[in-house]
Amino acid sequence: MTLQRASGPIVRRVVLGTQLRRLREAQGISRAEAGYNIRASDSKISRMELGRVSFKKRDVADLLTLYGVADEKDRSPLLELAREANEPGWWQGFADVVPGWFQPYLGLEEAAILIRTYEIQFIPGLLQTEAYARAVMAGGRHPGGADIIERRVQSRMSRQAVLDRPDPPKLWAIIDEAALRRSVAAPAVMRAQLEHLIAMNENPNITIQVTPLHIGAHPAEGGAFSILRFGEPDIADVVYLEHLTGAIYLDKPEDLTRYMLAMDNLTLRSTAPGDTAKAIEETASHHVG
Repeated sequence: MTLQRASGPIVRRVVLGTQLRRLREAQGISRAEAGYNIRASDSKISRMELGRVSFKKRDVADLLTLYGVADEKDRSPLLELAREANEPGWWQGFADVVPGWFQPYLGLEEAAILIRTYEIQFIPGLLQTEAYARAVMAGGRHPGGADIIERRVQSRMSRQAVLDRPDPPKLWAIIDEAALRRSVAAPAVMRAQLEHLIAMNENPNITIQVTPLHIGAHPAEGGAFSILRFGEPDIADVVYLEHLTGAIYLDKPEDLTRYMLAMDNLTLRSTAPGDTAKAIEETASHHVG
């Protein structure tokens, strides 16, 4: 079992959970039986197998014994994975300002090899300048005091480090023209943000497209969403949707197909990557002052 170096604890939980589920099913053991063996409920086993809870090494060891995994060379990698899955991610240092429902996304984003995102209201977080991010945080749903806003800005800038790694993910961002025109900050800040987008579009790992206002209705009528793809075969693509009080993570094939088709349609109806800089420059003239 190998994991890409960038994989964080959340992805490791998913991989370990998948392995445990396969071992359990191969032995014909129910979730209820497995839960009884580690003094837990069947719902706890379900959450473990989905990678939604942390793992106790003792529980993993007991489950491996129940599933007939006795050879140390087979047990050792899974027990080590359990240890690594409990290591804190970088975002734990910002737990006071990063919502719990957003933290799983940060772990998935850190481990993704491809991030496709569509934004209609703001510039995508991975592409925001510090000044633009500060304006967004100040006008957000829970602005808080100046110290809280600065902590949130710091967390966003830390998040962007994923693009500076030696093995960065491919980022494909489709931004609605409305987000480019929306004056969420002072004109100078907006112009600097748009210049930053043009510069980032020169990065070989980053593709930016603009969805013109004149195209009218399109399949992404539900609003912003992201699709993450991973290098591990055990992890399916994930669609991320955010709303006012939380987020939704979708990985069922029928949901993935619907959102992939919507994203592909947006790609075809947005500016060609080579024309993105021109489209952004034209929009920049909207921000004067």
